[in-house]
Amino acid sequence: MNIIPTNIPDVLIIEPQVFGDERGFFMETYNQQTFAANDLHMNFVQDNHSRSRHGILRGLHYQIENPQGKLVRVTRGKVFDVAVDIRRASPSFGQWVGIELSAENQRQFWVPAGFAHGFYVMSESADFQYKCTALYAPEHERCIRWDAPELGIEWPLVNGVSPQVSAKDAAGSTLDQAEVFA
Repeated sequence: MNIIPTNIPDVLIIEPQVFGDERGFFMETYNQQTFAANDLHMNFVQDNHSRSRHGILRGLHYQIENPQGKLVRVTRGKVFDVAVDIRRASPSFGQWVGIELSAENQRQFWVPAGFAHGFYVMSESADFQYKCTALYAPEHERCIRWDAPELGIEWPLVNGVSPQVSAKDAAGSTLDQAEVFA
């Protein structure tokens, strides 16, 4: 496993070791002992799988109580995945990291608790899978708008066309109006 740091501490790119031949491939996407040996101590309690069409943007989501750390990956298609630091006391508060995740590059992205998270589908469709460190708690879910001006996220929008978002995501707040972590 190759662990690549990002410009925000705690947010990591993880490249699993892939064994492939003419028959296909095998990779281990999570092994508690291997992660612990690399100082990654996570306790996952829920796995999720979503499928989205081209041009869909989901996020930027987080839970203000029972915050979730997420180990995310794409098993079909390609997305641009974003983590935004919303820990007010953090030196990187309001900063973001974006990475392309695809079935082809087989990278994973560790988004710790205390971050807002979202992704934009760049392929015809994408299957997005993630492990969570806390259970989904809809009553604590919050959303920051994907285009919040103070974030300045550089989404790779295809042909500059605005993404399709849910009504809930369209009603998200800007960072300066959002309920964030201390």
